[in-house]
Amino acid sequence: MSGLQKSTIVRLRNLGLRAFFRYAEHVAPGYAGRVANDLWFTAPPRMKELPVPAGGRPFTTLSQGATIVGRVWGELPIGVSAAVDHRGTVYLMHGWGGRGAQFGALVEPLVEAGYRVVMLDAPSHGDSGVVARTGARRTHGIEMARALDAVFDEFGPAEGVIAHSLGTIATYLDLRLGWLGTKRLVFIAPMTDAMSLFDGFQAALGFGPRTRAAMEAATRDFTGLPVTEFDATIQSRYLEEPVPTFVVHDRDDRQTPYADAKAFASAVGAEFLGTEGLGHRKVLRDPEVIKRVVDFVARDSGTGGSSSGSDSWMEVAG
Repeated sequence: MSGLQKSTIVRLRNLGLRAFFRYAEHVAPGYAGRVANDLWFTAPPRMKELPVPAGGRPFTTLSQGATIVGRVWGELPIGVSAAVDHRGTVYLMHGWGGRGAQFGALVEPLVEAGYRVVMLDAPSHGDSGVVARTGARRTHGIEMARALDAVFDEFGPAEGVIAHSLGTIATYLDLRLGWLGTKRLVFIAPMTDAMSLFDGFQAALGFGPRTRAAMEAATRDFTGLPVTEFDATIQSRYLEEPVPTFVVHDRDDRQTPYADAKAFASAVGAEFLGTEGLGHRKVLRDPEVIKRVVDFVARDSGTGGSSSGSDSWMEVAG
């Protein structure tokens, strides 16, 4: 099938959905809301395999009955206790439609800095399984958080968690609802507020306020939390103590708004690095971003604040 044929099918599908939602808004908004909820929580097709550094050990664990697949680098030899120069464990949490291997460029610099590095694929993502009660290809931020928690239970205390996109809220949810604890947080291209994304989804499908209300009710039933709770700033307030945080976001990111990320960084007192021309995913592979992230994770003490850079490419929020 050609690209033109695929794009035509997508346009026709979208036109059909908009027609359905316009009609259902008046005659069956409850049903339309459940359909919208199902569409919203259907994961994209699994991202293809990506190269990762050699030497990592694959592992599996279980979360909510699903097999969670991951890989770990920088493990100490069996029988060797944690050395003075072994700094601990850093977890890598991907976002919606992603996979752990997106963080491949960060692995070797973190290992060279003395860390054990753990990446995972969330349910219905990468090589991991599906949570049966949720259904094939469906998942949500709380399931992602529980998967991170299961991996944390396997490998222990975190020196840092580095999260991308929806991984930001999944990390906060685990810090709130699970056992995860960490000394530092890094959020790259963070998804900070689900409500603005819901607004865009509603506009794209053309449904009205009755369907929107039904969708939000279905979301609460499906996840156990109201949609308003899928907000990184709100979730950050559940932390018992502030965690030093570094936020990176690109001005050309078309999936998560730059202004939202900068406002979030200011709200939580985080350091903020603004980039240009990297978009939503290439920012994970940029050498300068990687250096700044590793430097932040490895910093001995402090709670954030201004960095030493004088380049206008770097901005500090707060």
